[in-house]
Amino acid sequence: MTHWTSDQLDSIERADELHIQPRRPDGRLRTPTTIWVVRDGDDLFVRSYNGPGGAWWRAAKANGAGHIRCGAVEQDVTFTPVTDPALNDRIDDAYRTKYATASAYVPPMTADGARATTLKLTPR
Repeated sequence: MTHWTSDQLDSIERADELHIQPRRPDGRLRTPTTIWVVRDGDDLFVRSYNGPGGAWWRAAKANGAGHIRCGAVEQDVTFTPVTDPALNDRIDDAYRTKYATASAYVPPMTADGARATTLKLTPR
């Protein structure tokens, strides 16, 4: 599978958080980390609140694969770095909209450090 189903997208979009588990070099999954997720069209994106220093993000970037769980959705995924400034702007807007009630945490998620860690989640 290389695309999310509409049911998966809708379910994840409605959820506040997801659990992400990048793969270790030996193929085992890391301990789940709870993070925010946003949708842009038919794609899902995540960022590290701690920027490039986030342990889960470093593992995701190094290995490029992992697993997510969000409500009833459990899926192996590929992590692809996002570098397109226009796409990152839309992702910023998605964070601001979805997490407006958590306003104190949104500015760090839309700051340069977090933007540099944007990953697209693609089902495998």
